[in-house]
Amino acid sequence: MQTTQPTERSLHHLEKIVAICALFAVLALAFGFSQAADNGARVDPRYKHKSTARAPQPDEGVYLRSSVAFVQDASSGETLIAKNQGAVLPIASITKLMTAMVILDARLNLEQRVAISDEEYDFVKGTRSRLRPGTVLTRSELLLLALMSSENRAAYSLARTYPGGITPFVAAMNEKARVLGMTDTKFIDPTGLSSSNVSTAQDLARMVRAAHEYPLIRQYSTRDAATVQALGRNLDYRNTNGLVRSAQWDIGLSKTGYISEAGRCLVMRVRMQSREVIVVLLDSWGKLSRVGDANRIKKWLETRAPATHRS
Repeated sequence: MQTTQPTERSLHHLEKIVAICALFAVLALAFGFSQAADNGARVDPRYKHKSTARAPQPDEGVYLRSSVAFVQDASSGETLIAKNQGAVLPIASITKLMTAMVILDARLNLEQRVAISDEEYDFVKGTRSRLRPGTVLTRSELLLLALMSSENRAAYSLARTYPGGITPFVAAMNEKARVLGMTDTKFIDPTGLSSSNVSTAQDLARMVRAAHEYPLIRQYSTRDAATVQALGRNLDYRNTNGLVRSAQWDIGLSKTGYISEAGRCLVMRVRMQSREVIVVLLDSWGKLSRVGDANRIKKWLETRAPATHRS
């Protein structure tokens, strides 16, 4: 009896150690799965987050590569998809929708001819443009190229020839944002080349809704292609959003954007399943990710739309 007692106590201690180790292993696995589940909704930590919570969705099966996504019923305001919709981050050339609204609000003569000057050179990013200094286009043509092809010199020329110049123009952009209730939005320049032009997906949905009220913005932002004459030669431009050329899409407004700090961005107002929908995709780093996300959203809405919205 005395020889077996120590063995029984040793086994008892070993069992405790094994049980404790097993418990720690289970906790570690649980934590790992929790972290993995969160990875799909992460955004670069350098950006300020107002809210990262996702709105309730009918189905969590839609997977989006964009860091920020917001899909809203344009009529009711119902949120259909929300991912980091409160994150404040650069918006690149999505800015040009605001530029267009400010120009049209000023009721300037759209047929007035405007000369591209050396002031339009991009000293921020050093981007190139086929609109050389000395090129003369109408204000309407500049607006078309800014919205359709995201032409930076065209957008800057519009702002430069605004009454008072660039400073009053940017002030008007920020005032328009305030009136629209875009509380987390700030504009520094009219092109979007500055990473200090920031907003949230929720604010941009408000901007898309407002911009859609302008017939010329609807027309120019969804036009497939255009040709302008510059310094005696024809320049051909195409829409930066290839989806406008697809028969599968009914797009009422479109704008793309890209700078390195913002990733690839896309906002649209589209008709899906007899429903008008606003789509905002920001910080999509893959070259085709924003288009892929748009198609995934379309498929998700088409397969899960309530019967009352089906055609």
